[in-house]
Formats: sequence, C-alpha cells, structure tokens
Amino acid sequence: MIDIIFTMINRRFTDIYHVPNSRVLWQSQRRCASTNNVMNVFDRETKQRQKNRAAALPDWNVYEYVKEEIGWRVADRIFDVKRKFDVGVELGSGRGYVSRHVIQESMGYLMQCEMADKLLDQSVGPEDNVPLDRLVADEEFLPFKDNSLDIVVSSLSLHWVNDLPGTFKQVNNALKSDGAFIAALFGGDTLYELRCSLQMAELERDGGVSPHISPFTEARDLGGLLARTGYTLVTLDVDELRVNYPSMFELMHDLQGMGESNAAWNRPLSLKRDTLLAAASIYSEMYGNEDGTVPATFQIFYLIGWKADKSQQKPAERGSQTVSLHDLHKLDKLIDTATKTEKNIDDLEKLGLFTDKPT
Repeated sequence: MIDIIFTMINRRFTDIYHVPNSRVLWQSQRRCASTNNVMNVFDRETKQRQKNRAAALPDWNVYEYVKEEIGWRVADRIFDVKRKFDVGVELGSGRGYVSRHVIQESMGYLMQCEMADKLLDQSVGPEDNVPLDRLVADEEFLPFKDNSLDIVVSSLSLHWVNDLPGTFKQVNNALKSDGAFIAALFGGDTLYELRCSLQMAELERDGGVSPHISPFTEARDLGGLLARTGYTLVTLDVDELRVNYPSMFELMHDLQGMGESNAAWNRPLSLKRDTLLAAASIYSEMYGNEDGTVPATFQIFYLIGWKADKSQQKPAERGSQTVSLHDLHKLDKLIDTATKTEKNIDDLEKLGLFTDKPT
C-alpha cells in the first residue's frame, strides 16, 4: 500500500511529495538517522501521544484560545508580504491555526504538516478556497525536495523540536530562492510564574527541584541559528500574551488540553499533592491579581528569514559610511547642513555657474 501511495506521489507531484485531497503518512527514517551531536531533550513519541490525547477530548475546542490567537498573528505576517506564494507549508499545523486565515491573494496552494494524525484529522482549512492537502510528518525529518517550496510557516510547534538548527536547515533547503520562513515559538519567559511557584514549593517540601516545565529557546539564540543555517534579512520580534485563570490548577488543566504538557526526557512522572497545594498558594501570593485570579504569561518569538537570492538587498561594504557613529548626536545638524548645501548648489545652477550639477 505504501509503495502504491508513493508511486502516485512521484508520478503526479514530483516537486513536493503529496497526493491531492488526501492525508499521506510520511514514514520518516528517524530510527535510522544519525543523532550524533544533536541535543535530545524531548521525547517526541510522548509528545505525539499527548497531542493525540488532547485531540480525543470531547471539549477540545475550549483549549484553543492561545494557539488560535498566535496563529492569526502569524497569518497577519504573511499578509504583510506583498507577494503571492505559489506553494506553502504549515509546519506543525495542529488544527490549522495559520491555514484557516490564508487567502487566495497570498497563497496558491497549501499543505498542512503535523506529527499527530488525530490532531490533523481535526484541522481546518482556509475559508477562501485555497487548495489544501494534509500530511503526517515529523518536524525533525521533513519529506520535501530541495527548492520546492515558496514559503514555510509554523506556529507554536518548533519549541518541541530537539534539533532546531537541523530543522531550520531542512526548511532552508526546501525553500526556493528568495523563499520565506515565518514562525512563532514560545520564548524562555513563558509560564515563568508557574515555573517559579513549583520550584519554590518543591524546595520547601521536598528539598530539591524537578523540571516540570520544558525548556524554551532564548531570543539571543534564534537570530544566530537562522544566520548560521543560511537565512538572510532575518527579523525577530517578541510579544507577550497574558491570560488570567481562577487558579494554578485551571492553568495546568488547560495546558494538558492544549497538548502542551511537559515532554522532556527528565520530567518527573508525578507530583505530590501537598507540593501542588503549596505551589498553588505561592502562585496566588506572589503573582495573584486583586480579583483572586492568577496570570500566566506566554512569551512569543516571531521570526522571519529568507533564503538567499541575488535580487535581495545587500549590506553596504565595510568602510563605505560617510558619517561617523561618533557624530550621531549631531544628526539633525548634519541633515540641515546637507539640505542647505543642496539648496545653494541649486541656486548657483540657476545663475548658470555650473554646466553640470556637481555631486
């Protein structure tokens, strides 16, 4: 059956490996892939099970609020690019948080890629009749050919990837020249209130600290990673989303419903009841609002990188500047002097003192 599927794929769509109007299971060679010099922080199979369990919840739509909001903000960044992308991929699409907002003016064709098949079954496509396919694929092992995609977008998925530089490089290889990579990731300050409360409670009750919240990427690392993996014109901005909950327990319940439970290999498998109660008390005391609710901060990193192309703007050559950085405080005066000089030259030219306007 798999051979038949891939025969269909190669016969009709040799560029990006897909079958129209269907979902194809991509059998990645992750068990055979070399893991030398690659960080192995997260249990990817556990994360896949967590996502599929979240998809099986009868009230799964209740827990969509953070991912829906960030998905819209990522889509808005696509609209900022005044270009129509012929072939796009939403990597780690979940239920299609970015895809549902895509319009025909921005995208000619879109593929949703997600490692959790049950979550992908619930995905929503664009309302604007953009052609769409779905593919079960691991973000760490992309099945796309080199130079086959115009844009890759990802929203709140890549923070679970072990080999983030490897994924960035694979995306860059799959992009065509001047192709765009737009993504959103949880930042290092995400859920700092919950992290601090659990750590203080464990120190008090158990005499030690366990990693109950997965590690997140720092902003200072992302720009360097993108540059080292071949991207140009890199931009990075940071945003925060703060959500209020009745207590710490509702927050933890919603994180599980989002499929965002801890998936690190060294995560503790249980937490004592009295430690949880102590953490909830600390959370409320240290961070609680006046109305009795507690806030949870979600820090979001938005990044945009482009695959190198000759048509892109290049930085000026070293030493080509005409104004010293030491004179930046005189910028207004320099501009005023330049303006007056230009006006004087125009006046002299009108008097016929120049045959050609000097530069």
